[in-house]
Amino acid sequence: MDNAKEPQPARRRFKAVIDGQSYTIVGNHSQAHMQAVTELMNKQLAQLKKLAPDMSKEEASILLAFNAISDQLEKTEAYDQLKKQDDNETSSTES
Repeated sequence: MDNAKEPQPARRRFKAVIDGQSYTIVGNHSQAHMQAVTELMNKQLAQLKKLAPDMSKEEASILLAFNAISDQLEKTEAYDQLKKQDDNETSSTES
């Protein structure tokens, strides 16, 4: 058994301002990716504030996280369906 680990992508520090608060985020993604995530978060938080101005920052953050995880699950399910369909088509053409 090979115990060698695959090399991890370089971790980078990224300074983000989200809803007026500064954060230093450490991750493997590009600067462009981190900036896009920051911009999308700020846009979505602004939309939530507009729809529900009395919502606290904590409530808005939890709702944003809930929506993000919901979207992630939907995309995972769609991917799994496509993979299953592709696997079925591949096995039927091999027969």
